[in-house]
Amino acid sequence: MNKLAQLDHKYIWHPFTQMRDWLRHEPIVITSGHGAVLRDVRGREYLDANSSIWTNLHGHNHPKINAAISRQLKKIAHSSALGFANEPASLLAKELVETANPLQRTPRLEKVFFSDNGSTTLEVALKLAYEFSRRVKKIRNPKFLSLEGAYHGDTIGAVSLGHIDLFHKAYGGLLFKSDQVMSPYCYRCPFNRAKPERADARDYRKCYWECVSKVEQKFSAQKKTPFAAFVFEPLMQGAAGMIPQPRGWLNRVSKIARAHGALLIADEVMTGFGRSGVAHGKNTLLASHHENVQPDFACLAKGLTGGYLPMAATLTTRKVFNAFLGEYHEFKTFFHGHSYTANQLGAAASLASLELLQSQKSIHARQNLEKNLRDELSSLWSLPNVGDIRQVGLVAGIELVKDWRTRKPFNLRDRAGIRICEAMAARGVLTRPIGNVLVLMPPYCTTPAQLSKMVTVLRQSISKTLGN
Repeated sequence: MNKLAQLDHKYIWHPFTQMRDWLRHEPIVITSGHGAVLRDVRGREYLDANSSIWTNLHGHNHPKINAAISRQLKKIAHSSALGFANEPASLLAKELVETANPLQRTPRLEKVFFSDNGSTTLEVALKLAYEFSRRVKKIRNPKFLSLEGAYHGDTIGAVSLGHIDLFHKAYGGLLFKSDQVMSPYCYRCPFNRAKPERADARDYRKCYWECVSKVEQKFSAQKKTPFAAFVFEPLMQGAAGMIPQPRGWLNRVSKIARAHGALLIADEVMTGFGRSGVAHGKNTLLASHHENVQPDFACLAKGLTGGYLPMAATLTTRKVFNAFLGEYHEFKTFFHGHSYTANQLGAAASLASLELLQSQKSIHARQNLEKNLRDELSSLWSLPNVGDIRQVGLVAGIELVKDWRTRKPFNLRDRAGIRICEAMAARGVLTRPIGNVLVLMPPYCTTPAQLSKMVTVLRQSISKTLGN
């Protein structure tokens, strides 16, 4: 075992990892990367098939982002946002507001609160929505509604919005109670009357939008104590198992939430910055806009810096902002912040990433990559253990089952997803499963040949690991 691996084993505790398993094997130690390729300490190369846990957009070591960080580093790396402003954060806030408000949609998102990661951007939105509802809406005990299988981060407030028992149940004693409503998980919908089919465009016949009705029922049942906000990942739930929402669902449920006076909190941490695809040739950088939904809070992280640095932003309306204005002695201040709020290096990287995203070259590349991904994934339908293939833009989830005819899932103790990802790593492709769902989320710079290799290795690893 190389020295770096030994040091890792001796000192580091990894996230979402059973460390007893981890310590049984020599880890892959990444030392460099370029484009969609990662290299380890032994010189082996791997394709980064999940964009380093959903963060990297334009590829590793991108010259424009590198240059932007280098220029900023020659000026200053960080100064506090508590009592001071800075150049790149001010410019970035302006760009984010312009990006988040196409076609003059309402409500207009006009204010930006910077933080560090996906959990903190949700934590900010949660606190703002809570206090706004108390001060302006006069709701004594604001409550929140999110989806079954929701995951919005690992800080206490964000965990309180989540509904994945495997991740969240252990901390129940620390959490406040939030409510949940049926997720539009079409493949396992209890109302689905369609028989299993082998096609990438299944016809879920006789769908009467029962999942939308469930949302209406949930809001109607809370008339005496209305929900302060409805929290959702637009277009696709990530950690729930890459669950896509059928076209029209988000638009319908958002109207229901609005009709009942609830604020909309869009968790765009995974789906934002072009990851959800290019809609009708338009450079739609927020997934919510694909459904003509304008939230009251847009929560951004992961791809904000192009996958370079930890930075997040919570965008909200002037109406929310105004609820915290007052004279000093009124103490209406939003008492929340982070040491590295509005960090200059992160802001500089984010500005460079946004410039790349808005270029015609990037738009065309994403359109082509999305089409190529759909075409490549179609080859997986021949595998008997592939139950469903779900794609939204440049995000794909492949659900593994014991038999596609019955949709019977593997027991999590079987480690089917983990074993397949280990087999993929041995063949030079890196990704990480969500239980029995395999994830492909390539960087936008991925070439057709690299994408083909990702899917080919995935197919071979499923066949070899599961014996078909």
